[in-house]
Amino acid sequence: MNFWPSCGYEHLQTDARGWLAVTPDYLRFLFGRPELALVPESCPTERKLHAALRGDPLQRIAPETLARFKDADARDNYRLFLAVRDALLAAGTLEAWYLQLMRSGRIEIPPLFIDLVVQALLRHLLAHCDDAQQLRAAELLFRAQRVTVQDGQVLAADQAVVDQHSQNAGLGALGRLLLENKTRLRAAELAVLDASNAAAYWERSERHHYLLDLTHEVQQELSHGLTLRMTRARSGLKALARVLELWVQHFLGVAVTIEPLARVEDAAWRWHIGLDAEATAILDALYEEQPVEAERLQRLISLFRLEFADPACMRPEVAGKPVYLGLAMNAQGLLRLKPQNLLLNLPLANVQ
Repeated sequence: MNFWPSCGYEHLQTDARGWLAVTPDYLRFLFGRPELALVPESCPTERKLHAALRGDPLQRIAPETLARFKDADARDNYRLFLAVRDALLAAGTLEAWYLQLMRSGRIEIPPLFIDLVVQALLRHLLAHCDDAQQLRAAELLFRAQRVTVQDGQVLAADQAVVDQHSQNAGLGALGRLLLENKTRLRAAELAVLDASNAAAYWERSERHHYLLDLTHEVQQELSHGLTLRMTRARSGLKALARVLELWVQHFLGVAVTIEPLARVEDAAWRWHIGLDAEATAILDALYEEQPVEAERLQRLISLFRLEFADPACMRPEVAGKPVYLGLAMNAQGLLRLKPQNLLLNLPLANVQ
């Protein structure tokens, strides 16, 4: 099935390793972004260069050409594009470019370009997926989310969609709900993705309108003081875990299993990774036995247990031990997952 048609995936080619090779058509796709579009005020030099790069996105551009631009912002946008283009061509594949960028520790390009690459990579990994829940969960790796809790449900909504709706009369109440947790969802406007509407995801996959249920457990009180906890069968957390497994396998070539957890009860806890900045800070504090305020702990959406299929792939000092992951929203209810954290921080025996 086709989904995310605007990520540029159709312009890429798969190499012998299964990675996505950069092509001139993909560079044309990036160059076609609105940020580089001509405007009535574009000077003759910009117009000439724009036409030249549309025809041949590989051609070398002399620095003095950009220096003749009348508009400084346009000049900076072209410099940025050419820097990204040259880095992509030097790396050869999207995967190699992404790993080099993240391992460098110097992220000097706007998140827009990184998110476009991550989306294309996930489009590749999920090419044969027919599970809308997994596709919606994969959006967390390249689109920021607003998280709210309603009637015990933890719901993630696309930040850009919510922010847009909260500024107009159509969804003002919904925007306030997701920002302030004071009103009920209007299901007709943003629906929670489930079996009843999953088929429609394919028709609206670029609009990011569906809410993802990230509720971890259903709790049922039994007699004799017993409590039964049941993980939701269609939890978005399970879908996210499957996506992260594919992500690790594709980049690092190691098989892992990831399962959502409600809590960590491990006296021998040895390794953890935050999937976002907030979760990283919370897990670091807990690991170091520092006090963490109850309000901060409530920002944790879920924990996960990651296990390697082959412990020999791990560093000897932690081989066979689980790796615990955390996912959290910040104080404003925003979730910005950083998929690079898994690639950079796993305890691999041989870092690739």
